[in-house]
Amino acid sequence: MIPIRDTIQSRTVPVVTYTLIGLNTLVFLVQMGLAPDAAGLFTYQYGLVPAKYTVPEVSAWFPLSNLVFSTGSYMFLHGGFWHFIGNMWFLYIFGDNVEDHLGSLRFVGFYLLSGLASALLHFMINPVSTIPTIGASGAIAGVMGAYFILFPRSKILTLIPIIFIPWFVEIPAFLFLGFWFMMQFFNAAGNGSSGIAWWAHVGGFVAGMVMVKLSPRLPASGAGIRLKKMTARKRTPKLQVIQARPVGHTPDLMGHIEISSLEALTGSRKIVNIPWGFYKRLYRVKVPSGVKQGTRLRLAGMGRGTSGKDRGDMYLSVVIKNAI
Repeated sequence: MIPIRDTIQSRTVPVVTYTLIGLNTLVFLVQMGLAPDAAGLFTYQYGLVPAKYTVPEVSAWFPLSNLVFSTGSYMFLHGGFWHFIGNMWFLYIFGDNVEDHLGSLRFVGFYLLSGLASALLHFMINPVSTIPTIGASGAIAGVMGAYFILFPRSKILTLIPIIFIPWFVEIPAFLFLGFWFMMQFFNAAGNGSSGIAWWAHVGGFVAGMVMVKLSPRLPASGAGIRLKKMTARKRTPKLQVIQARPVGHTPDLMGHIEISSLEALTGSRKIVNIPWGFYKRLYRVKVPSGVKQGTRLRLAGMGRGTSGKDRGDMYLSVVIKNAI
């Protein structure tokens, strides 16, 4: 299952999520520029190798600074293109909403602690392993665990390839992430020899759930509040899914379209997806300038079909989302 997007738009620009993706990309490009022998040495030096901490013959080759640095640097290394792309895509899908909830400053600590927790569980289960563990998977699993707690009823638009036919379906987040977690757990418990640190994924996911539950107990900082105001989104998503409902016994449909206060003043153009029955239809909608809260936009002929030739209309009620 490949997630395409979720249905919850973050209220702020996820500056930390984008920065993490940028840093991972930079390190990956450095890795790709190394010769094979140098790349292997680079991975062993900056990856998480349990034996560096438990086997004297191995740890003697590494200074204390490297032993400390490796507990964080391993999160920014990747073993190949698909490993890198998969991790960054999941971070892009789930990171913005978790960052929006926690605040950018807290999210930095949350992300790093999730990665450390995943490394700790992997270390406890493989204390003398000489195989480097690399990748952002554990930290991103923490983000997914937080999303599982915070937004269980969000929908994840998911691509499920059936032979050569792509099938797109919206899956509730608790089902998508719950299935993902169970797959990690069963693979870990089965002691799979695929070279994937399954227990690190499990540890990160659980740590993310626990930390997001504890986060309300932490006081908000003034810097975090100011940063949230600075990064507040000025526009709502270009593509929106409209949950259409019938208007009485008529062929008309009713839904809501979200715009920001800025878009209410200046006008905007949106693309709306209107699921109805077995159909999911895309339409371009022009929101005129000067609309008010509750203004209804009429989309002629976009309602339900009738026994005759005429179709009903679609009415979109404007919901203005003010900036933070």
